[in-house]
Amino acid sequence: MSAIVQFVRKLNKKKVFQDSTLSETKLARKLNAIDLTALGVGSTLGVGLYVLAGAVSKTVAGPAVVLSFLLAAIASVFAGLCYAEFGARVPRAGSAYVYSYVCVGEFVAFIIGWNLILEYVIGSASVARGLSRYLDSLLNETMAETFRETMPVGTSSLALSPYFDMFAFLISVILAVALALGVKESSSVNNLFTIVNIGVVLFVIFAGSFKADPKNWKIKKEDIDIDKREAAGEGGFFPFGVSGAIKGAATCFFGFVGFDCVATTGEEVRNPQKAIPIAIIASLAIILLSYFGVSTVLTLMWPYYLQDPDAPIPKVFVEIGWPVAQWIVTIGGMFGLCASLFGAMFPLPRIIYAMAMDGLIFRFLGQVHHHFKTPFYGTLIAGLLTGLMAAIFDLDQLVSMMSIGTLLAYTIVAACVLLLRYEDFDVYGGSDIISSEYIESTNLVTLKEPVSFKTVSKQMFNPFRIKHPTSLSSRVVAAEVLAFGVLSTLLGLCVIFWESDLADLNPWALSVTTFIAAILVLILLSVSLQPTSSVPLSFKVPFVPVIPAVSILINIYLMLKLDADTWIRFGVWMAIGEFCFFLFKICTFRIIIRQ
Repeated sequence: MSAIVQFVRKLNKKKVFQDSTLSETKLARKLNAIDLTALGVGSTLGVGLYVLAGAVSKTVAGPAVVLSFLLAAIASVFAGLCYAEFGARVPRAGSAYVYSYVCVGEFVAFIIGWNLILEYVIGSASVARGLSRYLDSLLNETMAETFRETMPVGTSSLALSPYFDMFAFLISVILAVALALGVKESSSVNNLFTIVNIGVVLFVIFAGSFKADPKNWKIKKEDIDIDKREAAGEGGFFPFGVSGAIKGAATCFFGFVGFDCVATTGEEVRNPQKAIPIAIIASLAIILLSYFGVSTVLTLMWPYYLQDPDAPIPKVFVEIGWPVAQWIVTIGGMFGLCASLFGAMFPLPRIIYAMAMDGLIFRFLGQVHHHFKTPFYGTLIAGLLTGLMAAIFDLDQLVSMMSIGTLLAYTIVAACVLLLRYEDFDVYGGSDIISSEYIESTNLVTLKEPVSFKTVSKQMFNPFRIKHPTSLSSRVVAAEVLAFGVLSTLLGLCVIFWESDLADLNPWALSVTTFIAAILVLILLSVSLQPTSSVPLSFKVPFVPVIPAVSILINIYLMLKLDADTWIRFGVWMAIGEFCFFLFKICTFRIIIRQ
């Protein structure tokens, strides 16, 4: 029985660092805040910029797509602030994987890392495939016809591509080789691509403003062509209602996914405690202005119901009679997709490196090249895996899995911010960063107060206004954060499944939803009354616990909005990962016991 208890405790052990060794790394510290900002912008302003605005405005939000992007940006900023605090707190490679390892423990960290691998592989492969399709559209489908004749896959499966996309494979491998040969050199190329991409955005906004017509935000339903009237909603700024703008925000949110790659660079930045928070906030600001500006001029230049959902920007310039502008945008799109591919591929080797160094996957994947100072083998294998995925699979059905992995990581990071902000660090010698070894959290915490219903009830509202966290207050916050996550899930399910009942003010649905919302507010009130840690940080999330809590609520809601097939595929991937994890841990534990 003691062996089982010991095994369970090892699953909850946390990773911690000493202040003196926190900055030590085998990787080369060559990046600065400008490099990181370009990485965050480049990884995000890709397919979403050149497609999302047209697709959402035409069928979901209409001209209110500008508000959809604004709402999505607010939700993304909440997640970005949480990442920024952790970047200042734990400037190490691995992003959300390392953050959850430090705060929650090994098992949860593995789950996050396993999902991040899936997220970045699918994300990179989808961009590589998108780049191939984008280029092929300019070549009149010449590549597709050639590959279909010379390298057919020979299957009618919905998941597999009808042909081996050699271009997508080669571009992934070439970029992986470039990343393996030096992070600073490849980052300089990415900076160039991102500058060109931003230049195209400014060109679209500036040139489009000359053809902007406010009447396109005030189109009446009776003025719409009869054959398009039914699909165009009610006209005006909110043709699909306010709910359409909110629904559009859920879609636009995924246009901001990618900034978290900045957090994976903790061991390759000269001053990570300052550079990472600055880069995350700056990149999100640039992304918001780009999306907001492009969606504004698009819907002002051309009626929302006539937008092209696949290539809205070139289409609009063709319609207004500016073919030169169309080609400028098209060429800029190539640079934007290249930058997006770089940003999507850059984090994957860093996640693999961090997990390999912790012994959760094969250690050779984390070996750092003595000359290039990069995770050489992990980068090449990641590029090979991405290339094969891009070449063989039709990724349209798999991209949503990337979204669920990202949202799960966002949720865990926001929860970890709450847990660490209210943690009792006195039990660690006054600091949350104390040792380069792993510690078992269950053995470290020595309760100073007896845990009973009475003491817990009192501590929930901190009547004595204790100013320094204790083991009891920390545990109260941990329980409340868990309860907040569970109730946020219930609230999301109520809003999704009772949407029409809530709109009709059904008493039962309204009472249950309001009751759950009220409990959530009380939990937040209780958390806000708890004593907070005084550990100094170069950046802290403001308005804690509200911002992390709202981030958790939004992320869980967006996860619940994904379809059932996505959850099934996610469950299968998780089952495979957990099987591998427990098999590895059981084998390792037996070896330790024998010794």
